[in-house]
Amino acid sequence: MRPTENPMKKLVLTFIAMACLPAFAAGQAAAPAKPAAPAPAAPAAPPADTGQVVEEIITRVNGQIITRSEFARSKDQLRDDVKQQDAANADKLYAEREKDVLRDLIDQQLLLEKGKDLGISGDTDLVKRLDQMRKEMKLDTMEELEKAATAQGISYEDFKQNMRNQIITQKVIGEEVSSHLSVTKDEMQQFYDEHKNELEQPESIKLSEILVAPQKPAAEPAAVKPAASSAADASATGGDAPKNQDAASDAAAKQADEAAALAAAEAKANDLLKQIRAGTSFEDIAKKYSDGPSAAQGGDLGVFKRGSLAKELEDKTFAMKSGEVTDVIRSKQGYIILKVTGHQMAGIPPMKEVEPRIQDALYFQKMQPALRAYLTKLREEAYIDYKPGYVDSGASPNQTKPVETTTAKAAEAKNLKKKRKRVLGVPI
Repeated sequence: MRPTENPMKKLVLTFIAMACLPAFAAGQAAAPAKPAAPAPAAPAAPPADTGQVVEEIITRVNGQIITRSEFARSKDQLRDDVKQQDAANADKLYAEREKDVLRDLIDQQLLLEKGKDLGISGDTDLVKRLDQMRKEMKLDTMEELEKAATAQGISYEDFKQNMRNQIITQKVIGEEVSSHLSVTKDEMQQFYDEHKNELEQPESIKLSEILVAPQKPAAEPAAVKPAASSAADASATGGDAPKNQDAASDAAAKQADEAAALAAAEAKANDLLKQIRAGTSFEDIAKKYSDGPSAAQGGDLGVFKRGSLAKELEDKTFAMKSGEVTDVIRSKQGYIILKVTGHQMAGIPPMKEVEPRIQDALYFQKMQPALRAYLTKLREEAYIDYKPGYVDSGASPNQTKPVETTTAKAAEAKNLKKKRKRVLGVPI
């Protein structure tokens, strides 16, 4: 089980807000966020999809366009998302959320345009996110990350653009919506009093790990004996004895190599433990030296309830306080050092311990209506035109229908040409 961190308020809010806009996650490597509750049923349905890619404009949002093929891809992404979230109820979830696909595409266009107005490019954060992804995948260069994406059949340029769009929309929501929300102490106390039973939890600990695995010895070519000598050995001993001797010798050499590698791993683990107890950051040591899959996260393994660990480890770690570090422990993979980064006792935790969770829950309650109100305001300030048969479930009755001009038509044709090239795989 992976932990749920309590991040900085603004970061929490922007990611929570993305849960209300599922289309933003389309095409991303990360798992999609849960969408908001469905809007009222749309009075009409768009034409049935035939599977053929047609660059037909279905919605105009100021100077930008949304094409039928974009709409179809977003519905395909939604179908994949609901299957991953709840395969047993995928059809039901898809039917509930399909009506909001066009709404979400329009939301994205409005937020991206607002991002331009605010001077938000997302370039710096994009570089940071891609580099973090590279580190987590244990790749040496960004070129290797691009090759990895291409090997999966993903357009690297499209992937970067989708991630940049997500960054921009998150920042706009953070500046324009999240920063205007607040939660009072009285609201948190009321939430705590009303949800005490839901906050009750079993004893658990949060662990981080440093794994030092023994290095496998490099394979050495077998020594070649002279043919005459081999024949003489076979004649003198009956033929099979040399083979048995060679096998026994190889096995002994392998055992010696493994023992030496294990001893070296133990010595390294003890040296790392000595550095940690001298004051070096456990997380920094894990990132630099751990051979475990959690190295990039500073060794973070997540939360474990009583009964989920091997008895020997449970007895050791559940007796420790938060911040304490174990001695070097022998494991199947080599040698490990564990740090207890959190220890939650059984029962209802005091309010001080759960304040971040309560604050997040209250912000989430406030964020959904605040975000929809903001997006409604952006719609009323924009010029949006829909092709008959396509319904925006987030539309406002106060929206203004655009008046076509020569300049607008030229910009629209340029955007359509770009999107057609992108669909056909032609570089832009």
